[in-house]
Amino acid sequence: MMEYTPYALDITLDRYFPLEYLEIALNRLKIDVSTHIIGYSEQQRPIYGLEFGEGPTKVLMWSQMHGNESTTTKALIDLLHLLQYDAEVKNIIVSNCKLYIIPILSPDGAKKYTRLNANQVDLNRDSQKRTQVESQLLRKVFESFQPDFCFNLHGQRTIFSVGQSAVPATVSFLAPAFDEARSLNEHRKTAMQLIALMTEELYRFIPKGVGRYDDGFNANCVGDAFMMAGVPTILFEAGHFPNDYNRTKTRELIFRALLAGLRAIIDKSFLNYSVTDYLAIPENGKCFVDIIVSNAHELNKNIPKNVDLAILFKEELVNEAVDFVPQIMKKGDVTGFYGHKQLNAAENADRLEISRFKRLSRLIEQYGID
Repeated sequence: MMEYTPYALDITLDRYFPLEYLEIALNRLKIDVSTHIIGYSEQQRPIYGLEFGEGPTKVLMWSQMHGNESTTTKALIDLLHLLQYDAEVKNIIVSNCKLYIIPILSPDGAKKYTRLNANQVDLNRDSQKRTQVESQLLRKVFESFQPDFCFNLHGQRTIFSVGQSAVPATVSFLAPAFDEARSLNEHRKTAMQLIALMTEELYRFIPKGVGRYDDGFNANCVGDAFMMAGVPTILFEAGHFPNDYNRTKTRELIFRALLAGLRAIIDKSFLNYSVTDYLAIPENGKCFVDIIVSNAHELNKNIPKNVDLAILFKEELVNEAVDFVPQIMKKGDVTGFYGHKQLNAAENADRLEISRFKRLSRLIEQYGID
């Protein structure tokens, strides 16, 4: 395979990626992808379906079921871009697979950069009642396409760690349960084997940086519902890579996982992996915050000497770009938490960095003010 070359079809590197940006990217594609509108969102925005390949194995992929989770959408665009310049990969996939891709399932949520759709419904909790038109469309595609595999593509917050360690879960996977007992059948075993293979591929780039998502059963979640229907379904979670809030590195890793997964489906190499390999992936912890400020008393004498500050960013859409606004998540003893950035206000260099981060500096200055 040729070197990874992202961004060729991009409009922006920002996390904000609404339908308009997708349409421009699709117009730049130069491969024979069948693109059609499968229906319209609650606010009458088009929802696109892309079909590619002529092979016997059918793979359904969908992204931005949550509108503020765009990293995997960009990775799908990178996959399509690869197929337009790497003839070898294209021919392998075309002859062995038929792909059906829904790049943005929730264009209304994508427009507002929200997890929920226009009616304030989480589409990933709507798989049974299917009260929303987006949920109905996804199920309609699932039933008509009859996939052999499903890739359910999401993004996760910066809080997740690999187990209870100081390693961020840059990518996480899940083979969803199909019953309350979290039983094992051939479909779930297949998903686990495929995840184990993709994890090994990602370890080449992020040693230990892959987590396993909690597999508590919820029939209202789409992955669980499709697994209940007998189709191996894999949940992808695009997480945080250090100092990469636009998630450009994570995007590359999701792309690599997608490609490795498709190749494994084609050559059946996932059969060399076991359920034990899957269970060896540490389950996600929630050990991270964005910034830990120690010795904050050095910046504001109203802060007691023994109080450290754990800061989380709130993502807000401002002028069609994502703004990361610092908020104090915890005050005092922050034992058990790790910061993606750790700043010691007693150190000159760290104190200078805090002063440059105006909103963080102001947050510390206003400590205790209602």
